[in-house]
Amino acid sequence: MLYFIQQILNGLHSGVLYALLAFGYALTNGILHRTNLAYGALFAFCGQTMILVAVFGYQVLWLTLPATILFGTVVTFIYAALASRLLARSLFEPLANRSPNTIAAATLGVALVLTELSRIAANTHDLWLQPMLAQPVVFAEADGFKATLTVIQLMNCALIVLVLLIGTFALAYSRFGRQWRAVSDDPRAAAMCGTNVRRVFRLSVLGGSLCAALAGVLAALYYGNLGFSAGMIYGLKVLFATAVGGYLSPPRAALGAAAFGLAESLWTGYFPIEWRDAWMFLFLVAVLVLVGAGRDSHRTA
Repeated sequence: MLYFIQQILNGLHSGVLYALLAFGYALTNGILHRTNLAYGALFAFCGQTMILVAVFGYQVLWLTLPATILFGTVVTFIYAALASRLLARSLFEPLANRSPNTIAAATLGVALVLTELSRIAANTHDLWLQPMLAQPVVFAEADGFKATLTVIQLMNCALIVLVLLIGTFALAYSRFGRQWRAVSDDPRAAAMCGTNVRRVFRLSVLGGSLCAALAGVLAALYYGNLGFSAGMIYGLKVLFATAVGGYLSPPRAALGAAAFGLAESLWTGYFPIEWRDAWMFLFLVAVLVLVGAGRDSHRTA
């Protein structure tokens, strides 16, 4: 029983990371209504940037560990904001009314560029941060087995849940949230009612990019390393996991992604890990088919 509890606890941490990524992805996708294959690469790029800048600050600038982490985090968020500005103005806006495959192909190219930039900056080497806040917090114990989470896992979970609650509240009750829903539903009608559609779109892309940056920073701090090749697999996971909750509702997308993270952790604990991604993707495809069939039958009725 304690082993099962441990897998649930592990799933909570991975689940909230997926939830944050799904929230940010849906924030952009709810306006764009196009597949963005660059989002996972942006997450990995931000995590790698955090590590590279932190290593530079620690080894070259001789900063203390807290100072170098702060330095790396600030630089990462600046890069994420610049990337969101470039993507919104130079890619999403010009291609928004083109074929959906156009943006899919363009963002795939962006993903490859971000991956290569990370690889070149790291000189194809994996750099590691030293373990931080790795003290275990015991939730249950019996017969010498302890179900634990580390301090950094608890801090990550608390921070992400707080960000998701603030984001959900803002979308539900703020002026931006009302404008976001209006533009998501019908951008032309929203523009006729006086909504600055371009501003809402750019803020949505910025918000999604900052979510990816925060997830990248937190993942880098916990794992100590986030490889430049991780972007594609994370991008596919977020793409499919977000679809479970729905692309047009960031809170529901976050819940669906959290459930995916929990299921992934349970698979890791009880089944061969080398088959995990294949079976999880198959499970997601089956869920999406069943959900789509249910929606079609409801419309027919």
